[in-house]
Amino acid sequence: MSKTLVFGASLKPYRYSHVAIKRLVEAGEEVLAFGMREGHVAGVHIRTSCESFEDVDTITLYMNPDRQRPFYQTILDLKPRRVIFNPGTENPEFYDLLEEADIEVEVACTLVMLSIGQYR
Repeated sequence: MSKTLVFGASLKPYRYSHVAIKRLVEAGEEVLAFGMREGHVAGVHIRTSCESFEDVDTITLYMNPDRQRPFYQTILDLKPRRVIFNPGTENPEFYDLLEEADIEVEVACTLVMLSIGQYR
C-alpha cells in the first residue's frame, strides 16, 4: 500500500487538512501527517518533523506558497511520486522544482478526488 503525507496538517476540525486526514483514513489509505503542532487526528500522529517518513507516494499540500518555501528541499528529499496542490496552495515556482526532480505535480482537491474515486 502506498503512503500519503498530509503536509500542513491541523488539529483544528474545521481545517481542510484535518478533514483530509479523516477521509483518507476512511478510504483505507495509509496516512502520515506533518504539521506545526503535534497531536492526533483519526488515529494519525501529526509530527513536527519529516525525518522518520519513508516511502511516501503522495504529498497532499495544505500550506500556502509563502509557508512552503522553507520546506522545498524537505519535500524534494522525500522523493514522492506526486504532490497534490490543494486550493490555496498553488505555487508555480515549486511546480518547476518538482518537475525538474521528475515528481508529478497535480493541482487538484484531495477531498474532491476522494469523493469521485479519482484519488489513486
